[in-house]
Amino acid sequence: MKGRLVITLKEALKLSKEELTQLKEDLKKKIEARPELNGYIDVNNVGDGVPIAIKDNIQVKDWSVTSGSKILQGYIAPYNATVINKMLQAGLSPFGRTNMDEFAMGSTTESSFYGKTQNPHNPERVPGGSSGGSAAVVGAGLAIAALGSDTGGSIRQPASFCGIVGMKPTYGRVSRYGLSSYASSLDQIGPMTQNVEDAAILYDIISGSDEKDSTNAQKDDKVVPNLNPDRKLTIAILPDFIKDASDDVQQAYQKAIEALKAKGHTIVEKTMMDAKFDISAYYITATAEATTNLARYDGIRYGNRVEGKNLEETFIKTRSEGFGDEVKRRILLGNFVLSSGYYEAYYVKAQKTRHIIKDNYAKIFEDVDLILSPVAPTIANKFGELANPMDMYLSDLYTISINLAGLPALSLPISKSKEGMPVGLQLIANAYDEQTLFDGSLSLERAINYQK
Repeated sequence: MKGRLVITLKEALKLSKEELTQLKEDLKKKIEARPELNGYIDVNNVGDGVPIAIKDNIQVKDWSVTSGSKILQGYIAPYNATVINKMLQAGLSPFGRTNMDEFAMGSTTESSFYGKTQNPHNPERVPGGSSGGSAAVVGAGLAIAALGSDTGGSIRQPASFCGIVGMKPTYGRVSRYGLSSYASSLDQIGPMTQNVEDAAILYDIISGSDEKDSTNAQKDDKVVPNLNPDRKLTIAILPDFIKDASDDVQQAYQKAIEALKAKGHTIVEKTMMDAKFDISAYYITATAEATTNLARYDGIRYGNRVEGKNLEETFIKTRSEGFGDEVKRRILLGNFVLSSGYYEAYYVKAQKTRHIIKDNYAKIFEDVDLILSPVAPTIANKFGELANPMDMYLSDLYTISINLAGLPALSLPISKSKEGMPVGLQLIANAYDEQTLFDGSLSLERAINYQK
């Protein structure tokens, strides 16, 4: 990519200790010069390695980690997340906490306790969410790379909106130990970088086995040593699936198809089940799990407490004042679908639908190596456009089925809209086939040669 605002991760790993110290000073000055972006909550540094921005829901020892919420003000992380320890061992340094939607619930970073983050390409537009801060600082050249978390597209959608690369690993490939839980069966930490090769480097560093995470896949194979953009792959396209996407997204899709053909890849047409089933299954599953995970935030064990006359009133006041509207909405929905009268009708049915979605992907992957899909139906929305919660939920149309199926996917910039906004697409691979995902993504990136 031309017109880079900051050096790449690959280049930064070759710098001396003195050069890295100077790089961090330069980054701090650039961050201070753009306070209106609001991508960083604060800028701390651990160690003397390559600086990597960290989403505000990943534990870094002795940092204030708040998941973008009022209820966690005052909480100091007592330990490092596994991904942070892996980074430190590899010569990387956590550098700055990035803004996010409260408890990772949202698609715009507007629900954060710290206020909204701007899109680096247009201050009137959202950076996406929930990892909007991480995407914005990488897109603005205020970070070499960042970590985000993806529950239903929260790495890939902001990456697409901000013109960077965002990768969601296979569920279980990256330890969730030290990640504040939103929906435990969907959450996954992943890299947000300037290019595909940097994403592969950061993925290799943070992935791998971890005894502290019972859902970890206990696999330690690396992708960077075997990166091969010249592999000829069979890639599925989804003509019916993209019919609801905007003209900008459809044009980017056609551009990517032609670029892949020019690189010698085989393109085949496939069909996906209607995305309305994905949305229903996802929001029932995610809110049910969120309700359970957020029950611990009660003002007693940690975080902010609002005193009441008795224990019950303390619970009610703490949670009423500590949680924002979107978090409350999802807690209410989660409690509803788990209640005794509705558990079978909603939650159980959602799990059956989730199985069907997984089978749908498995059938497609019998014939292909990768699937090319949109990331979002439109370019980055303007602030306030998704004020209706249903509109926000529908904006996750193309990303959530991948989390439900536990698959790896990577979003990369393809073109720009008429307004000059980035348009990203994603490649999806079969479970545990990150190697093919990165090979195909690197091939597409080189064929497109996206100009920032």
